[in-house]
Amino acid sequence: MAEPKHQIRALHSDSTVTVYQAYAPEIAVPAAREGRFPAVWQRDRMTWIKPSFLWMMYRCGWATKEGQETVLAVEISRQGFEWALSHACLSHYERGLHADRAAWKRRLKRAPARVQWDPERDLHLEPLAHRSLQLGLSGEAARLYADEWTVSITDVTPLAHMIHTHVRNGDLDAARQLLPRERPYPVNEGLLSHLHQ
Repeated sequence: MAEPKHQIRALHSDSTVTVYQAYAPEIAVPAAREGRFPAVWQRDRMTWIKPSFLWMMYRCGWATKEGQETVLAVEISRQGFEWALSHACLSHYERGLHADRAAWKRRLKRAPARVQWDPERDLHLEPLAHRSLQLGLSGEAARLYADEWTVSITDVTPLAHMIHTHVRNGDLDAARQLLPRERPYPVNEGLLSHLHQ
C-alpha cells in the first residue's frame, strides 16, 4: 500500500518525538554531553528540525558536510512539537490553501514556525514519492525548542556512519535493521489541514 503523500513519520513515544539536526562539533558535542543546547546556540535564528533520519542523512551527506559533521537526535515533547505545527505556516504559497498570496505572506511573517514537505529519501538518498516534514522554528518557537521542549539530546553520528558503511557495501538489509523505527505520528484531525491540501 502506498504511503500517504503528506504524513509525519517519526520515532515517538507517548510523550516525546525525536527530530534530527546536524551541527559542527563545537555546538553538537556540548549539546549531547549536557542534554541541552549551549548558550552559543543562536536562539534568534531559524533552525530546521527533521523527524526523518534518512532526510537528515540526505541533508548532511551522512555527516560529511562541513558544519554538519555531528548528527544529533533531539527528543522533544509532543506538546511542543504539536504547538509548533499548530502555529506554523507553509513555507510556500499554495493556491486553494491560502486565500491569496498577500494573505499567505502576512501569515508567514507572523508565524513562529514554518513547514516544508520535501521528498522522503531511501537508503541511497534518492527521492521517494511521499513527503517528509521539515519544521522551521524561529523567534518564540526556537527559544521554546532549545530551552523548554528538549527532553534529551544524543549524538547519533556513529549510527549514521555505520548505516552508511552498510549501504556502501551493498548490505541494505543490515542498514535497514539499524534505522530508527519511524512510524506514522498520530495527529489530531485538523492539526495539519493548514499545512497541505
